[in-house]
Amino acid sequence: MRRIQADDLDAFEILFERYRSNVFRTAYGLMGDRGAAEEVLMDTFGRAYRHRAVLRLEVSPLPWLNRVALNLCYSRYARRRLLTQPIDDGTAAMLMDGGVQPDALAEHAELRRSVRRGIAALPEKQRRVIVLYYLQGLSLQETATTLECRLGTVKSRLHYAVHALRTHLAAESPVDGAAGMAPAFEREPS
Repeated sequence: MRRIQADDLDAFEILFERYRSNVFRTAYGLMGDRGAAEEVLMDTFGRAYRHRAVLRLEVSPLPWLNRVALNLCYSRYARRRLLTQPIDDGTAAMLMDGGVQPDALAEHAELRRSVRRGIAALPEKQRRVIVLYYLQGLSLQETATTLECRLGTVKSRLHYAVHALRTHLAAESPVDGAAGMAPAFEREPS
């Protein structure tokens, strides 16, 4: 310790090699993150070097080094806790991952139920066309071939079925029913 206080870097390196694993284990045990524990280790020995003149010669430096490491860990935890405080709506909107939010999922589920009720209320011929064209993704010609009817008949049935569904949705949700319906049936027959 006298050599360290006399600015002997070789002696400080010996101190580092002797106590680094103890200090690292202390920091790692508290932080649970290797990178953060290594930063605490380096900061601890940086402080030991800066305060080498006041280190006591008659006792082991390990308790002091561990106390410094613990204090550094606690100050890092305090900074982490600041980041985990509730955030306002504007910040939350900026941080969203682009995934569908629960309220949007609920609205989408309700729209699907309403569309299903509307489809179930259609006459059988219109229901078949809607299912094949919009839900199965068949082309107009494929739908006509599947139903063994003319292309014009398929277009006519689609027109009346979509009109009936929009009316149904508007009746169930007068505020935004028809608007919510548009994306579900955007595919226009050609």
